[in-house]
Amino acid sequence: MSKVTVERAGMQRDEENNFVGYAVFSVEGQTTEYEITFLSKRGKDWDYSLNFAGEPGPEEEFLKVDALIEADDELFDDLLDAAIDAGGFES
Repeated sequence: MSKVTVERAGMQRDEENNFVGYAVFSVEGQTTEYEITFLSKRGKDWDYSLNFAGEPGPEEEFLKVDALIEADDELFDDLLDAAIDAGGFES
């Protein structure tokens, strides 16, 4: 697995009391930053969306990162934990 570095992250509750968070991260060997956003009603089952954080990069790199997140539960948990911790919530 390539090294992933979290640049910034955050988590808050929206007006419906859902958890809404994000983590902006980079992947070693790639020039593009990515943003993963998280959403959960109760802080247990998480939906996510992956996007480029700034300027779009190569689609094939994006698809590799998305597949990596899908396949690697530890990576997903690390990104989610960064968002939860930055928001002052307990994971």
